[in-house]
Amino acid sequence: MPETIDCRGLSCPEPVLKTRQELLQASDDTYEILVSNAVARDNVKRAAGSMGWKVSVEETGEGFKLEISR
Repeated sequence: MPETIDCRGLSCPEPVLKTRQELLQASDDTYEILVSNAVARDNVKRAAGSMGWKVSVEETGEGFKLEISR
């Protein structure tokens, strides 16, 4: 089960900073990031991708769920 990082309601750059910090200290191979808007979705996706992680995005009723894996 992936670790979930809830960044809903946070303004950029907070979702990117939280995600980046977690990925730098990665203890898991898969993470689930929850964000509430398209700007955060795009920024987190770009940041994780630049660190070599694979990202898939799913739209939810409350925003977006990004699944990030090695």
